[in-house]
This record gives sequence, structure tokens and C-alpha cells, in this order.
Amino acid sequence: MMITIQNLHKAFNNSPVLNGLNLNISKGQTCVIIGRSGCGKSVLLKHIVGLLKPEQGKVLVNQKEVAALNELELSALRFKISMVFQGGALFDSMNVAENIGFSLIEHTHTGQKELSERVEESLALVGLGGIGNLMPSELSGGMKKRVALARAICIRPEIILYDEPTTGIDPIAADSINELIRSLHDKLKVTSIVVTHDMKSAYHIADKIAMMYKGKIILEGSPKEIRESRNPVVHQFINGLSKGPITEAVDTFK
Repeated sequence: MMITIQNLHKAFNNSPVLNGLNLNISKGQTCVIIGRSGCGKSVLLKHIVGLLKPEQGKVLVNQKEVAALNELELSALRFKISMVFQGGALFDSMNVAENIGFSLIEHTHTGQKELSERVEESLALVGLGGIGNLMPSELSGGMKKRVALARAICIRPEIILYDEPTTGIDPIAADSINELIRSLHDKLKVTSIVVTHDMKSAYHIADKIAMMYKGKIILEGSPKEIRESRNPVVHQFINGLSKGPITEAVDTFK
């Protein structure tokens, strides 16, 4: 397995967020994690990159326990993992090319010629060739998402983590981002974890969908299996129903 999560527990202010979560993600797989806002999806991503340490349980990436790595080992691991943040998180004071090449500039000795070629290649892969001199303020929401993707792939990662990649853009732009995520997966053969509320996106890009509820993965399967699930919690969430066990339950762990 590329990523193995075993019995993961995490609480904030004595309120449990992850409560014995288990999940396995194979190399080259795109796993979409769904669940209500605040259920711990982003907290899970932070454990995978070592920004948070579990109170109990383990996160293993390439069979190495993330929480047990020293600073040098953790830095090396993080260079193999790219994260695409919900808002893009571009640096406003840098142009597009500088944003995309930032990690290579900061963490490698890549020469200027190779850096420029890598940046332009990454822009071409997301369909934005030739815009390196533009500033983030000159980009549309959809373009900012694509630039964020270009930055993520510029270091040629083994794993890409996406936090709500289609939030804040119109449905047409969202569909183009979905197509792009799928295309990059096929071209670059990366392992991807996508956190989203967008079920259309989930069905389109996922090899596997995992549903988080009360700090655990309660069901995982192919898009078809999730769509046809009779689990009442899954059924309510994927269909966006106001009535069901999610809204009827007290928001505490039992």
C-alpha cells in the first residue's frame, strides 16, 4: 500500500475528530473522501503530511510511519507529496511562474534553464501555457485552481492531496478541473487523495470513495458501489437529503 492509516485518533479540546479511522490507499489510486463539513477530512490530510501527530494509531506512507520520522526524513517525505489547497493559496506578490517554481527554488539546486522548462511544462499540462508572467490578481478563479495544480505537479510528486478542489468556481470550471485531475492522474501515475463535498466530482474522478462519519470510515467502495449503497448515512449524504440519520443524530461520538 502507498498509504496505510491504522486506528487513527485525534481530538481537539477533548472533542474527538478522528476516532479509530482505518483506510488503505494503493499506489496509483485516486481515493475521494466524502463527509460533512467539520468531520475531520482536512485533519486527516494533515496527518498524512506530518503537520499533526496522532494521539493513537499510525499513518504509514511507503511503509514508513510518518510520526516517527525525524525532521530531515519528514522534509524528504513532504517533497514527494504535493497539496492543492481549497483557495489555491498562491502568493500574491509572485507571478505565476514564480509561484509554480517556488518549491524547486526553495528546496533544490535546479538551474534557471531547467526551472523555466519545468514551469512551462507544468503550465502546459494544465492548459495554461504562456501565462507565467501574469500575477494571481489577473487570473480567474478557475485559472487560479489550474495554477495551483501546476505548482503541485512541478516537483513531480508521488502523491497529490486535494482539499475541496472545485469549491468556489462555477459548474463548467469545476467540470474542467475534474477532467484535469483525471488527466494528470493518468499521465503522471500519481496517487491522489481528494477531499470534496461535490458528489459529481467524486463520481467522475474516483477509483475509490470513502465516507467519513463520526471520525471513522464507515464505507468505502467504487463510485458505483457508493451510489448504490443502502447504508442510510451514505444515502442521505450523497443525495443531499435534509432528513436522515446524519441530521437526526446527536453530534457526539457514541
